[in-house]
Amino acid sequence: MNPAQTQPQPQPQTQHQPQTPAPAPANLPRFIARGLVPTAEQRAVQLSQNKVTLVDANAGAAKTTTLALRAGEALARKLAPEQILVLTFTPEARDVMRQRLLEVGIPSGQAERIAVATFEQFSARQLDAIDIDGVRTCSEPRQLKQMALAAMDRVGERYAGRLDSLELHTHSIAVSQFIETQLTLKATMALEADVEFIGPEEAAEQLGVPVADYLTTLEYETLRLDGGAGARWRGPFDATYDLACNLTGGARLAERFPDYRLVLCDELHDLNEAAFRILAALIDRSQCFFVGAGDRDQVIYARLGASDTYLNQRFAARFPRLVRHRLTYSYRHGPHLAYAMAAFKDKPVDSHLALHTEISQPHYDDADHCARQVVAAVRRWQADGHPLDGCAILLRDRHQSVAIENALIEAAIDYRTPAMAGYLQRDEILFLRGMLAIALRDFGAIKAAEVRSAVVDALVAFSEMAFTARRIDHFKSQIAKAPDLLGELFLIEEEHRDGVEPGWRDAASASTKRAVIDAIAWLSTLDRATPAAAVLTGLCERVQLVAAARRIFVRPYDADVVNKSVAGLLAWAAGSGLGLADFWAAMNAREAFIRRKRAPKAVLIECVANAKGKEYDHVILPYLQADEFPHPQQPRRDEDNLFYVAATRARLKLTLLSPADNGQRSAFLARLRLAQGSAAADAAIARNQAQLAAAAAAPGRHYLTATYQERDAVKALGAQFDMARRAWYVERGADLAPFARWLKK
Repeated sequence: MNPAQTQPQPQPQTQHQPQTPAPAPANLPRFIARGLVPTAEQRAVQLSQNKVTLVDANAGAAKTTTLALRAGEALARKLAPEQILVLTFTPEARDVMRQRLLEVGIPSGQAERIAVATFEQFSARQLDAIDIDGVRTCSEPRQLKQMALAAMDRVGERYAGRLDSLELHTHSIAVSQFIETQLTLKATMALEADVEFIGPEEAAEQLGVPVADYLTTLEYETLRLDGGAGARWRGPFDATYDLACNLTGGARLAERFPDYRLVLCDELHDLNEAAFRILAALIDRSQCFFVGAGDRDQVIYARLGASDTYLNQRFAARFPRLVRHRLTYSYRHGPHLAYAMAAFKDKPVDSHLALHTEISQPHYDDADHCARQVVAAVRRWQADGHPLDGCAILLRDRHQSVAIENALIEAAIDYRTPAMAGYLQRDEILFLRGMLAIALRDFGAIKAAEVRSAVVDALVAFSEMAFTARRIDHFKSQIAKAPDLLGELFLIEEEHRDGVEPGWRDAASASTKRAVIDAIAWLSTLDRATPAAAVLTGLCERVQLVAAARRIFVRPYDADVVNKSVAGLLAWAAGSGLGLADFWAAMNAREAFIRRKRAPKAVLIECVANAKGKEYDHVILPYLQADEFPHPQQPRRDEDNLFYVAATRARLKLTLLSPADNGQRSAFLARLRLAQGSAAADAAIARNQAQLAAAAAAPGRHYLTATYQERDAVKALGAQFDMARRAWYVERGADLAPFARWLKK
């Protein structure tokens, strides 16, 4: 019996063609992978000969390895490497794919000739044929700031006084929000919408974006494309968007595509409209075959146009004769977590591993107690002999890190936040730090120059002042030499363009700025021993920080995250019992702890959305409560997928932290059905162990006891990996002396 049938999960119905059965024995593979034995599911994909093949894969189901096998099979059937294209969505996924091509046994000389690129790289190469000279590439959003400000100026000149709903801001937060909005509009190809006979306010409402960002996007694109003459610069995703635009409306750029006979695409759940159009143009070529793999339950980038409609409907509508295959088994974690995910997502999930992935469920009474439980979980992980860098704390969103970072600092546990700024470097906290620095005349206590610069940006943003970028940069250079000049920021006369009514950019600027100046005056009257919690609470009320966040951040959810982050800081101040001066010193000491040279091994703190595509030995999910995860302001399907992504990052252990009060716990926990699936998971582990024992006893192979951490050592000695058994082995007759410590007794 197929092991997948031992897990009593219902088979979901599909409106598309049924799954293709495994190939007949006559269709034998010509590519023999090095170091692994493919499963029957992988073999079916490797041998697929259909024009379009979609692979519905579970998390950890070796999607990338399976696509590499398909490339190897094409090469074995004499397809030239130059006729294979592999597309990914991120540079990290591109690099992993290149490594997998080598690991499955494709000779390095052939692998190097296969085109492996992100959609953005591929698009830029195709656009070379029509680009004017000197197109500037801006790989980082910060490089787009001046162009964004120029577009905002043009909007102000055209529409100031004409649109009541127009509120233009030029601070760093507004620029960041604009860049994100224009990415969304491009990824979804929304700028093609027919809005010729409606006004800009109605058009923006129809597209679901602020009118200021919509109009700025139009002006930005006019500047970027030089009024239609050609691209002058490209930021992140612009090449993909430009290529998609040049494949429609009579453009013939697709005719210039290289003669790819096989196109492979990984992480297909990240597909958006622009990328789909490019894929469709490639597949439309008569000699091209396509194989793409994705997990519809990992669609979490909706703001960048990702949607499960591509896997569910769009491919089938465009290519009705497509076939589907499954990758059911996870090779990341054992049956206990696999069956919990099967219950959570109501789909077949299994594991070939003889591994008990532990699922722990400690409870907490409040936010600080949750943070202490995180520390306890990390300590237990260490006590069991595991390294800290194998442990990841995954958050629903960044505001949850405040108490956790403080608890780790107090426990002297090193941590890192690579993609997510630590709480002391976030705009809302930097604003409060700047206010305290002005009041205490101690801006010099913030030692790092880049943090001082960020403090100035945050003060401008939350004070809603209308300064030109040039003026602020000049001020930053001054305070870099004399930090105590920070308070002079609010004495700078605000600038406006000639002929433009003062205040067109910042309607609330005057009152907000006055409130900030009054708050600084109030702070200067306080005794330095005044309890910090009372000071910060009063400060937030005086500058109306909650209301300011709602004005500055377009999405209510983003404003909520900011205000929760501030609440976390206030809670720390209250719990510390420190006076203002001592709290200021403690805050800067904590930043010094974070910025010092860390030990090589450190715990990771990351938002779930940034962890997709990665895996960790131990995953800790804190704050699993009803008002946090799932978040009531977000679409429930998106929240389901985020939790699925978070839980399936774990290999050896998953720690789920939820309130002691059962009524406050996240509904996700009950859906895992851990108690009901435990017996089936135990039976699956026994099944997997029996299969390993039978394989070890079979003639032809010696199976090894090598662990995941020892994989490089045994591979270097010549061992091979049995994908179906998830175990390393050496062939009978080989010299066993180098493998003595891993031989099964």
